[in-house]
Amino acid sequence: MGRNLASLLAGLLFGFGLALSGMTHPQKVLGFLDVAGPWDASLLFVLGGAGGVTLVSFRFIMRLGKPLLAERFVITRETHIDRPMILGAILFGIGWGISGYCPGPAIALIASPNWELLAFLPAAILGAVTEKYFELRAQKRAMQARAAQPQEAKD
Repeated sequence: MGRNLASLLAGLLFGFGLALSGMTHPQKVLGFLDVAGPWDASLLFVLGGAGGVTLVSFRFIMRLGKPLLAERFVITRETHIDRPMILGAILFGIGWGISGYCPGPAIALIASPNWELLAFLPAAILGAVTEKYFELRAQKRAMQARAAQPQEAKD
């Protein structure tokens, strides 16, 4: 119950921050992304605030040893940048640039949907499902390749 309540409160705070910053308005986001046109740099304050809070608080949070409402921290050790990551980032950026919606603000706007959002959300869901399909397919191929390797002769 505590984790669910904490998740709800964090989500509400995140949604409030998105709305307060203007990130739920696609024209504001597109104005920020359009550096060649009439650039709206005001979202730099949002980015700077998020980065600043993270830089300061991350050091203290990691000293706790474990999260307050979980058994352990889940932090990736992955540092390899591969083709799927680059392609995913490109697709994410194209989708964000075309629509002006990032997934977080899009979910926050479910409370007051418009036709753009109703087109964006199914496309985002389709993209997530497609990514999962290719991930599972790659895992299956890797398992098949390991199984097909000849076993080393035992002495």
